Amino acid sequence: MSRQATERRKTRETEVAVTLDLDGSGQGRISTGIGMLDHLLEALARHSRFDLTIEARGDLHTDQHHTVEDVGLALGRVLSAALGERRGIVRMGHAVVPMDEALALVAVDLGGRAYASLDISFSSPRVGELLTELIGHFLESLAQEARMNLHARLLAGANDHHKVEALFKALARALDEATRLDPRLGGEVPSTKGKID
Repeated sequence: MSRQATERRKTRETEVAVTLDLDGSGQGRISTGIGMLDHLLEALARHSRFDLTIEARGDLHTDQHHTVEDVGLALGRVLSAALGERRGIVRMGHAVVPMDEALALVAVDLGGRAYASLDISFSSPRVGELLTELIGHFLESLAQEARMNLHARLLAGANDHHKVEALFKALARALDEATRLDPRLGGEVPSTKGKID
């Protein structure tokens, strides 16, 4: 069963192409024009073991908002497409990840309902050149289009770089767990309703 998908999103503000293989080896080839976002998405690929390619061009001369949002939307859509009917997957996953003084918790449910509950805060307006106010918006956009419950908490931390990197690594580990195929399910949908929609 192929668990790969490709998504293209083109507007007057951005053009985003995403390719995802859920059963990869953690290879990330990311180019968004925002260095710190590239770094975080490469960490996401590495620690989820997804093979992920993202090429994005946006109106960065105006603002980062459209690019960050549309990368999140496109990644969410390609994740949902790669999961298909979501048969046989573990469905839920969570991770607590430290990075030096920072500690992040992420829990996900790929049960078809879009919801994001975030308790994340940063002391600086930017990490590298990435606006920290857009980190939550990226996660909300991802959850919306992936049709997943996403709970993210920063439990500790003083350095914003450490905090956001721990957050994306925790997201990666939670997604790795939730997207795995459970042989005990025998390809059944992991829901008492008999389907995920």
